[in-house]
Amino acid sequence: MRSDPLPIVRRQFLGRSCAGLMGLSLPHLLAMQARAASGSPAAKRVLVIYEQGGLSHMDTWDPKPEAPVDHRSPHRPIDTSVPGIQFTSLLPHTSRIAHKLAVVRSMHHAVAGADAHPNGTQYALSGAHPGSIVEMPDIGSIVSKVIGTENPRLPPYVMVPGNHEQAAETRTGFLPASYKVFKTGGSDVAHPDWQVADLLARPENATSRLTGRHDLLAAFDGRFINSPQRTRALDGMDRFYEQAFDTLTSRSVDEAFNLRAEPPAVRERYGKGHRGACYLLGRRLIEAGVRFVTVDVRWPLTEETPGGFILNWDHHDLIYAPGSCGTVRDKAGGEGRYGIGHWVMMGSTDQAFAALVNDLDERGLLAETLVCFLSEFGRTPRLNKFAGRDHWTNAYSMVYAGAGVPGGQIIGLSDPEGGYVVAQAHTPEDYAATIYEKLGINRDAPLYTSANRPVYFGHLGEPISELF
Repeated sequence: MRSDPLPIVRRQFLGRSCAGLMGLSLPHLLAMQARAASGSPAAKRVLVIYEQGGLSHMDTWDPKPEAPVDHRSPHRPIDTSVPGIQFTSLLPHTSRIAHKLAVVRSMHHAVAGADAHPNGTQYALSGAHPGSIVEMPDIGSIVSKVIGTENPRLPPYVMVPGNHEQAAETRTGFLPASYKVFKTGGSDVAHPDWQVADLLARPENATSRLTGRHDLLAAFDGRFINSPQRTRALDGMDRFYEQAFDTLTSRSVDEAFNLRAEPPAVRERYGKGHRGACYLLGRRLIEAGVRFVTVDVRWPLTEETPGGFILNWDHHDLIYAPGSCGTVRDKAGGEGRYGIGHWVMMGSTDQAFAALVNDLDERGLLAETLVCFLSEFGRTPRLNKFAGRDHWTNAYSMVYAGAGVPGGQIIGLSDPEGGYVVAQAHTPEDYAATIYEKLGINRDAPLYTSANRPVYFGHLGEPISELF
């Protein structure tokens, strides 16, 4: 059941008022209050672009041209569509849509213990520190529980494709398993033979055979319609069977995952290969009414990427290699990757992300879809002895668009080397609270465990007011 839109309670009002006195603008605060008072959430859907591995913020969203020369990125700042805002030269496409984006350059982890990929990923997916006493569900699972779905034939929380080494870090926590994320699978979503697993009828059961089974069940159930043996449990199970049948036979489900239905020009716009296909599939699922979509990309090993068998952002060595970072584990553990400047890394990411935001906007979907681009942490401001950058939780960036987010702004500040936050610090808890606020979810109303114990979610962070 959907909760009432978030009220401005005394604790939140005082917190936000104090934040305003410390530098947050009054218009932002008033906008948040007006949205809550209107009862109309800014977002209907959420699309998370999760680039796993720890993307280097000083090589992308937060250029540091004054950093020491021995540690400075070779990818120099470039101007964007917003005067005074610069990204690095690895983002030429995205720089043209900076007026649609809000970049938070002041993300950090306030509590230690989430500086590895597994617990860092869990932190990013849940917006709750993995060291918490109660294991918290993914944000998408909580959204599924509280709001539900717009399209009952599709899962409310989908991950595309959900097959990298940290995808196992998704959690339902204290919620029932029914709120688990659905993962499409597929090592290469761009492959012509790719199709989603488990939501389509098996070939041997399709058409008349599946329909016959459905009719047989209906005939059997008909004998118990007015029977005292019929219970609420049986009625509930029937609803699940009907929903499953609708899913397996629905043309809309097939169409939602059918990338072949996209014109070649659109496929080309997102960029060839796996990443572009994943981002495009994310847009199709949002368009089909999926409530919460996470696009989670790791480029597959192909003939075009020899040596690229772990193509995520964990650049512990040779981060600026023009091609493969190597295949032998003789340095800092960065083997199997390509340098950050290669097309299958930031080149494809830049093209696909810019195309996604523009495509959502042109289709009228961006106004009601919150788009979040994130990684579990950043990279060290200084290069290590292997010409790489290691895990860094003291400063990194997130990017937002859509659902009323005022574009063309930078939020927060890191120091001249990108090592530490020096203004408007934000945490993954604030990221989660922002999503809940955008969706109109009441963070003051708890969820309950199977033992009827109340659990509060999103209450350890505050929404990032500049995003409203």
